[in-house]
Amino acid sequence: MKQSNYEEENGMNILLCCSAGMSTSLLVNKMEKAALEEGVNAKIQAVATTEVRNHINDVDVVLLGPQVRYLLNDIRKIGDEKGVPVDTINPMHYGSCNGKEVLKTAIELIAK
Repeated sequence: MKQSNYEEENGMNILLCCSAGMSTSLLVNKMEKAALEEGVNAKIQAVATTEVRNHINDVDVVLLGPQVRYLLNDIRKIGDEKGVPVDTINPMHYGSCNGKEVLKTAIELIAK
């Protein structure tokens, strides 16, 4: 299993994915604010699902927007190859742009 960048650099790299990488950009901002408030060192970025392979070696967790959850199994296979957990973002947290809860989900997945 891949050693987490969180362990190596005392920070974590979180990748959010949606259809075009744009609808998650507001959530990225909310998550960055939550990370700052919680004292969590995190790099958070959003990309289109087609870009996951280009980023998988540099991240600790991948979270999919609810609108692309149908791709979960395909993207989970990519994550499994690299030891990176992949899951979907809770639709309630996504819809309300609850950066704190989505950050919490990411941290829990990395810790597993």
